[in-house]
Amino acid sequence: MAYVSEEQIREARQMDLLSYLRANDPSELVHISGQNYCTREHDSLKISNGKWYWFSRGFGGVSALDYLIKVKEIPLPQAVEAILGRVELSPPVSYTEKKTEQKRLLLPERNSNAEQVIRYLRGRGIHPAVIQYCLDHKLLYESRDYHNAVFVGYDERGHPAYAALRGTIGNYKGEATGSDKHYSFQIVNEAQSEVHLFEAAIDLLSHATLLHKKGHDWQKEALLSLAGVFQMKRQEVLPVALEHFLKQHPEIQTVHLHLDNDEVGRGASEGIIKCLEGKYKVLDEPPECGKDVNDQLMMRLGLKELSSFHPEWTR
Repeated sequence: MAYVSEEQIREARQMDLLSYLRANDPSELVHISGQNYCTREHDSLKISNGKWYWFSRGFGGVSALDYLIKVKEIPLPQAVEAILGRVELSPPVSYTEKKTEQKRLLLPERNSNAEQVIRYLRGRGIHPAVIQYCLDHKLLYESRDYHNAVFVGYDERGHPAYAALRGTIGNYKGEATGSDKHYSFQIVNEAQSEVHLFEAAIDLLSHATLLHKKGHDWQKEALLSLAGVFQMKRQEVLPVALEHFLKQHPEIQTVHLHLDNDEVGRGASEGIIKCLEGKYKVLDEPPECGKDVNDQLMMRLGLKELSSFHPEWTR
């Protein structure tokens, strides 16, 4: 585990959440009024006067560090590194809306092998052929520091522009410093009239595995991870990854939704359907069992107890 000093922790705590999100993830901010904001992922998490409070959970904080640890559940060392590595710390009053800087992706250092990542993904039911494809095409590697699985997305020039991080031990989920959600993890080898959408990279790989087991050529499908979703309140808002993908692929006619069987996933699906109504054929195809596509795969393989997922809010 990486070490961070007390001085680094104190320095990281100087960054307030509004300044942090403005500089690194502005698409996550939803303006309410004046200097009041909420986040797209959690609309009950309000940001105001340099503080934030998550009303649905009953806790809050002042710094971006509190947010990363309490809300995103990122370990302290990684949270400190994320803050200190992303922006030069400055008082919130120095921020100006007009000043924008190009994001620079800081990928974690690559480990000499991917053995731990391979074991982790095999344990989640991902087929070896799917894993090897991702390794061969530099879509996946193992980080040297925490041995995280790093799922890489590329821009139109073929340069890495996004990276999702998934802990191989524990439940850590995050993104590499400077990640641009417009270029989230995807597998698209040729023009297709249909695209399949997933919340996370591991769900995308799970779907590819299910297709592989059926004897289908999954490499010919257009598969896109949305890098997480939120329950949309406005019909005209699309996840940025999907919005950008559709602009870059005008040949798409049909959108398949494979989002999670929970309140956020169902709400996001409903929002996407409303937003694309009359423009695309949208098919809502959530997992047949379990919370997400990986759950469905693991249950089919006998790696997880077969169960249905029926939140109380569904009918």
